[in-house]
Parts: sequence; structure tokens; C-alpha cells
Amino acid sequence: MSKIILAFFLFCNLTIGFAQVRQGYIDKESDNQDIRLNDSLSRGSTESTSNKNIKNLDAKIDMYLIVSHENDTTIVDTTLTIHKEYKFNYLRRDNFELLPFSNVGQTYNSLSYNYVNNSTMPLFGARARHFNYMEIEDIDYYQVPTPLTELYYKTAFEQGQQLDAFFTTNISKQFNFSIAYKGLRSLGKYQHILTSTGNFRFTSSYQTKNRRYIANAHMVMQDLLNEENGGLQDDNIPFFESGNPEFKDRAVLAVNFEDAENLLKGKRFHLDHLYHIIKPKDSLWNNKLYLEHTMSFEDKYYEYNQTRENEYFGDAFQTSNLRDRVTLENFYNQLGLNYSNSTLGDLQFNVAHNNYNYGYNKVVVINNQYITNRLKGDVLSIGGKYQKNINKFSLFGEAGLNVSGDFEGNFFTGKASYSLNENNNVEAYINHNSTAPNYNYLLYQSVYKNYNWQNNFNNIETQQLGFGLNSKWFGNVVLNYTTINDYTYFKKDGADDLVKPFQTDQTISYLKLKWEKGFDFLRKFTLYNTVMYQNVQDDGMIFNLPEVTTRNTLYYSNHFFKRALFLQTGVTFSYFTKYYMNAYDPLMAEFYVQNNQEYGGFPRFDFFVNAKIQQIRIFLKAEHFNSAWTGYDYYAAPNYPYRDFVVRFGVVWNFFL
Repeated sequence: MSKIILAFFLFCNLTIGFAQVRQGYIDKESDNQDIRLNDSLSRGSTESTSNKNIKNLDAKIDMYLIVSHENDTTIVDTTLTIHKEYKFNYLRRDNFELLPFSNVGQTYNSLSYNYVNNSTMPLFGARARHFNYMEIEDIDYYQVPTPLTELYYKTAFEQGQQLDAFFTTNISKQFNFSIAYKGLRSLGKYQHILTSTGNFRFTSSYQTKNRRYIANAHMVMQDLLNEENGGLQDDNIPFFESGNPEFKDRAVLAVNFEDAENLLKGKRFHLDHLYHIIKPKDSLWNNKLYLEHTMSFEDKYYEYNQTRENEYFGDAFQTSNLRDRVTLENFYNQLGLNYSNSTLGDLQFNVAHNNYNYGYNKVVVINNQYITNRLKGDVLSIGGKYQKNINKFSLFGEAGLNVSGDFEGNFFTGKASYSLNENNNVEAYINHNSTAPNYNYLLYQSVYKNYNWQNNFNNIETQQLGFGLNSKWFGNVVLNYTTINDYTYFKKDGADDLVKPFQTDQTISYLKLKWEKGFDFLRKFTLYNTVMYQNVQDDGMIFNLPEVTTRNTLYYSNHFFKRALFLQTGVTFSYFTKYYMNAYDPLMAEFYVQNNQEYGGFPRFDFFVNAKIQQIRIFLKAEHFNSAWTGYDYYAAPNYPYRDFVVRFGVVWNFFL
């Protein structure tokens, strides 16, 4: 409790005097960093916000800045491109490598993975509920000359809507704040799969007039609720796949249970600030030295509730009012010293402290095994970064190591990039990581007897080599090769055929190749392709992914009514090959390995009409319109059907005052 009070007190005091000026952070780390236009990667409306849409005529569009946690700066962009179509979804990012469940706000099955990891601490469990959980890197900071508002709206499935409302303003040149709320409620087409979620975030930023002191802070509170039904009963699968009109009303299909729900809830207070000990006097000054401090406190819990015991999860300690609840409190402090020199480059050394407290409010003794209730302690780590730009060549390196505490861990990342010319850029990178499995592999307790364990698993070790090409002529190509040792996974095993955690002693090799490119023809038509090939070498068949995943969009773009309206309309084809798709466990909110049946191989066609009128972007889509004539064999996970044909509508509207 004292940590919560301390974090809240610091945050309240900081927000009184802080404001974004991550623009100051740009000066801090990369004076020549480009400020680029967000999402202008493919042909679309090239007309962003102009001065006629801004009441303050002194304000220019390139003055509306968005700065990420990693210090990448983009400009507020109201253009309409095919990438805006791909990002117009609940997550508000391209979900090409994810397969959504039938109701918006439910979980996603992963069609690929990326193992670049710079963490040395295990993650909280219930990973299937974290797709919409906003982490530190998901929070942006702002610098705007006039108040800016963005409203996002999209229809959901049965008795619900989704909305994301955002507002930011600079009270002065030194102080900015933003406030936003993303909310969803959707009943869904099947029995007992209601989703109700909320993500509240508040950011503030401050810099002194001479930019010697710069600070950014945010507060995030999140509440993600899902009703769970365990999927369709096995004997109802033939009814779904038959296409019989009697079962087109999906609510008549029987599910495994209708009395359960899970909830992920969390709050975070985060502060990142710096003080220049030696500040550049002008553009010719060669040295910078500053002290940087990051402090973050996060308190989160995952809860599963069920009215009655169900044999789907095996035997339970009680027959009614079942409830599991696990919590994590994590308090993080990092102190870094940064030195920059035009000849030497940018150097940083840091030391960090993690205080963690994960677990339950009870102990368990089952089958003569004592299972503790808590994993808690302190971890001290050291790390460093290096960055250097030499003409068109850029180098970056980062490393970290846990030097004390119960969790061992280390990582190293190296990246080199070279700009061949304005149309072609290449990069190569390497990442090594050794970290403990997620907390729910190490310790888990439940009212269901099977879901109780305490394990002493080895660290998971990953090594990834990558190559990237960003070319105007050849498109964007990314090639990754990953090896994984001591991989942990969930799987049904044993006579009871219930889900348990495992760790393999075999090495898994994983190759991933992804290509993106748009082709313009007949002036107004574009064919935009995203294709991914994956190859896994895994004798145990525990790391299963589709070999080929593709998304191809053919669309038409043009201006109408004296360029007052910009229109995009087209068809998107999506497909992935059959594979042993992971199954979903609603009690833990985790996916587990299954090798009984292959799923996939079903085409998905979406027809869309998108329009832009001034700062309003309008989206209309007929999703999966081929579902009635290509067969009812589409699933997001075993026993969980994918979405039927549906027409959905939405808008994104920006206001510049």
C-alpha cells in the first residue's frame, strides 16, 4: 500500500508541472532524427490536415507531434490509406498475424511470433487477455499548438458499440496533457460471450524553457471482462458445419457452460524524466551529459469466476461459487547516465531495481505436495545502450543482465542499418534473450484440482537473427531465423486429459519470411499484398504455425466532387494453410498445444468502402461475405468458430481547434 501511495503522490505532483515535450527527448538522443508522417506507406489520400481546417492559422500540421515510448516522432495524420483500413479494428493496429474470435474484444489466436525480447523478468500470465492490455510501450506523448481531439467509433456484435475518445492540449509550450478512454461492450452471436472492456489513460509532459529538465508521465487504468462458454459442445460441431438454416442463429448452438467469466484488471503509474548536466549551447556544441530516471508501479490481477463446478476442467475443491484470483505488484526503478558526442556516439549505462510480488492469498496441499502462495523478492540489474550514425550507416546496441535476485536473466540486441539511397534501406539485427517462464508456469493455484502446481523450470533461451529490406521497388521484406531452447507450453496430457504446463529439452528452429508490396495499375487501381512464409523444425510438434499466410487487397482510389471526397473501395482476400491450431483454455486465459486435428485452409473475403471528407474518415465493410458458399469449417480455435458474414460501420474524426 505504501508503494501505491508513493507512486500516486509522485504522479499527482508531476502532472501539475509536467508536459510532453518528448520533442525535448528528440534533442536528447538524436538531433537529426526524422519526423515522419504516420501511415503514409501506400497510395491513398495525400491531403492531410491543412491550415483551413485549423482555426489558429499560425499552426501547421507538422507541429502536431506524437512521440512514442521509444522516442519515434510522427505527425498527426488524417490521410486515408490502405494501412488505415488494416488498422481500423478493436486493437487499432494491423492484425494480419492474429486471428480474432467470433466476438470483438475476445482473444486472438496467433498465426506467428516475434522473439525479439529485451526483458529479463517473467511476464504475468493470462496472456490471451493481454492483446488489448496497454503496456508502457503502447502509450504515446504529444506536443500540439492547438487542442486536438480524435473520436473513433465502430459497431460491434449484437447490443454493443466500441468507442475510443482522445483529447490533448498544450497549456503552454512547456506543458502538455492528454486524456483518453477506449470502451467496448458487445453481446456476441453465441451464448454467453459478452465482452465489456475499458482502457483509461492520462499523460502529461513538461520541459523547462531551456530544456534542461524534461519529464513524461502517464497513468493507465484498465478493466477487461469476458464471459466464457468453453466453446461449442462436441456434439454441436456438426450442426454448425452443416449450414442448416435452423442453426444460422448461432444462439441455438449448445456451449460447454454458461456461468463463467474472467477479468483482467490493472493500473499503472509511470514517470520518465531527465536532467541535463551538460547541455548543448548550440548546434555546434559537441558534448551532452544527462541523468535519466524511470519509475513505474503496476498493480494488476486476473480473476476467474464460475457459478457451478464443471467437468470441463476436472474435479474441484467445491461445487459452487468457484473463484480464482492471482495478483502481481511490480515496482520498477531505473537510473541511467547518458553521454553523447558527435565523434563517439551516444552511450548509456543504467542500473535498475525490480520489486515484485506475485501470487495468491492461500497455500495449497494437494497429493502430498505443498504449493506456496507467493513469489516475491527483488532483482537488481545493470545495462547499457550505444548508438552511432555515420553518414548513411547506423549502429545500435543494447544489453542487460540481472546481477542479483531469484530470477536470472540477460539479453543482448545489436542492429545495423544502411541507407542505400532515398528509396532503399537495409538492416540486420541479432537478439539473444534468457529469461524465466511466465509466472503462471512457475506457480498456479485454482479451485479446480488439476490447476495447481509449482515448478522450477529453466530459463527460456532465444536467439534471433534478422534481415530487413525497405525498398520502393521491391517492397518491405523481413526475414527472421529463431532458435528456442527450454521452451515452455501448456498441453492436455495424462489419463485425465487436462491442461498442464511442460518444458521441452529439445531445440526448436523457426524461420519466418514476410513480404509487403503494393502495385499500382490503370492509374486508380492498386493490388496490395502481404505474404508470410513460416517453417518450424520441431520434433515434438509443440510449436505449431501455418506454413503460408496471405492477405491481398485489390482496391480503387479516387477523388470526387472537386476533391472534397476521397474514396477507396475494394476486396481483401485472406487465407492461411491448415495446421494444428492451438486450443483455448478459458480458466487460465491461455492457449495450449493440440495435435488432434488441423484447422485453417478457409478463405476470407471482405468488401469495403472507405471515404474521407475533410478530417472525417468513414469505414464500411462486409466481413467474410463468402462464408455462406465456401463451407462452414472456419474456426478461430478448436470448438470456437470464426466470424460469420456481417456488415460493420465506423468513423474516425479529428478536430483541430
